[in-house]
Amino acid sequence: MEKRWKRLPGSHTEPAGMERQVLRKLPFVTLAGTAACVAVSLLARLVWWGDHSVETARALQMVDIWVIAAVLLHWAVVATVAIYCFIVFVMKGPAYVADAYELPDENAPQ
Repeated sequence: MEKRWKRLPGSHTEPAGMERQVLRKLPFVTLAGTAACVAVSLLARLVWWGDHSVETARALQMVDIWVIAAVLLHWAVVATVAIYCFIVFVMKGPAYVADAYELPDENAPQ
């Protein structure tokens, strides 16, 4: 049996919208957002440079935990936007018939 995807009669393709523009910008947004989050941790280390107290170590650990959480949140948001754009991209394409099943022309089951 040959499996072939057939276009649904009368279906058409919609023109591309903002989803392609957003998908093109996502790598830059990912890198810029990650760099901005990591910059906070680097700035904290620069501010407390030379201070070797226990309180400073705890504060730097807390800053690092918040930065890691912010980076993971940023990546999750970017991934969600990418999935959304991909779904819109696929939905704007033509419709296909996957499995056509011809029903028998009888009123009663056999």
